[in-house]
Amino acid sequence: MRVFGIDPGSERTGYGCVETDGSRHRIVVCGAITTPALAAFPDKLHLIHSGLAAILRDCRPQAVAIENLFHAVNVRSALKLGHARGVAMLAAVESGVGVYEYTPAEIKKAVVGYGRAEKSQVQHMIKLLLGLAAVPSPHDAADALAVAICHLHSQMPAGVAGAAPMPARSKATSWRQYRPASAPTALPPAPLERSGPSTSSGPSRASSRDGGTGRRTKPLS
Repeated sequence: MRVFGIDPGSERTGYGCVETDGSRHRIVVCGAITTPALAAFPDKLHLIHSGLAAILRDCRPQAVAIENLFHAVNVRSALKLGHARGVAMLAAVESGVGVYEYTPAEIKKAVVGYGRAEKSQVQHMIKLLLGLAAVPSPHDAADALAVAICHLHSQMPAGVAGAAPMPARSKATSWRQYRPASAPTALPPAPLERSGPSTSSGPSRASSRDGGTGRRTKPLS
């Protein structure tokens, strides 16, 4: 299976293609599309779209995974990032394959096993999973490879090709339905040993009644 990952950005869009045979990952290509700083914004979008479309034609992946937009420094940056992500998704749809979106937390969880992992931890795992001598550069390319590996791990059972194990879910939907896996066997109570008449100092039930006839005695005035 071959997956193409995209890390969108208006200034630099990372891309990375990963191929797997079910037991080992192999990098096909990775890099970043950098737009000229002085170029008009529409020209930057056109460059991102045309660049990704050309690379997708060469890689011919079975799926495209793209990082979902989750935050930006300000509204202006969010709008620019949204435009860049839109043209990147358009190029992916035009390639005729399925497009999948993942949040940064989902990507970190699939690659590292922890949804709040640091970027350096993700990059280090990318290097180990792909058998590289160094972390892919620029960091946008490493992020794109992480998106691709996230999709690969989501399509494979846990424990295959370094996929992070998914925690087992309990069938119980409420704490009231919880039952321990194996309850200890209760032992029968030991018989009491009687050594003589009862030494209880309290009045017996019969003593509180009149002669044991069942009628309660009236208190003395």
